[in-house]
Amino acid sequence: MTQMNRRHRWKEGDFLHKYMRAIGFSEYTDRKKLKELLTDVIMNSDHRAYTMNQEGILLGEFSKNHTHTKGTAESGTFGVAVCGEFDDNDKFIYEYYFPYLTGSGITSYEDVSVERHADKDSYAGICDDIKVGISLIFYLRNRIPYIKAQSTGKLPIRGTTLTLSGLSLTGSILFPIKKDEEQVLRVKKDSANRNKLLAAARQGDEDAIETLTLEDMDMYSNISRRIQKDDIFSLVDTYFMPYGVECDQYSVLGEIIDYQFVENKMTKEEICQMTICCNDLYFDVSINKKDLLGEPKTGRRFKGIIWMQGHINFPE
Repeated sequence: MTQMNRRHRWKEGDFLHKYMRAIGFSEYTDRKKLKELLTDVIMNSDHRAYTMNQEGILLGEFSKNHTHTKGTAESGTFGVAVCGEFDDNDKFIYEYYFPYLTGSGITSYEDVSVERHADKDSYAGICDDIKVGISLIFYLRNRIPYIKAQSTGKLPIRGTTLTLSGLSLTGSILFPIKKDEEQVLRVKKDSANRNKLLAAARQGDEDAIETLTLEDMDMYSNISRRIQKDDIFSLVDTYFMPYGVECDQYSVLGEIIDYQFVENKMTKEEICQMTICCNDLYFDVSINKKDLLGEPKTGRRFKGIIWMQGHINFPE
């Protein structure tokens, strides 16, 4: 494989992925610099993955970590992945690339389904987590293990978990809604009860459906009344909504659980990484410091637009 990795062929007409900015490559605006960067990823990759697809084509994926950190943990690292295939002469034919952020922890234990994108050999994942209330669609980061399982007839695989992460181009920090200890406990209790009702409603429980409908009507009436004199972000603690026409982009508002500033070791740009809780979903978000308005602190809230990525954790 080492010999194959040193020979590659380019397709013309590529351009800068707009979310490269979120991991510190805001100055890479011309194709020459981009080509040099992607060549470096292929030649000096930190991780390589190969598999044969159902058509008998050998696929390859090269990724390189660009995070300047003192630790060795993979979570929180960001970088660039280059994907393509090998031809009959063992030359790697570049197809596309994408920036990534390695998330931490487990976001969801629900089953995930996967669909291939129409224009290239990349994949979208769909997770129906009851905490969100919508079908959560994300860009699949680890396509090679999925294709390997698909080509060997091992799908569907049960017992998988999902780790989500997001890249953001614009965001702001909001203060938290002031709540005492009793209010915090009540919110947690209400959230747990709502999740139980949602689970029952998915099974066709008519009483649960009716209860949820009445609760939503009461909430709408309460917000409509209070919004006349109160700011919307003092009423809405967190939200998770689809954004624009691309199905894997979302507008989010979530509480900052943890955060850190790291440096892109190639460009020296400073990146803010945050772990946020949004509608009871925990995931990491990366944003360029110069695109973030406000100072992040634990307990404050992050509001922004994210491109959602997902890593399916297959059982060992």
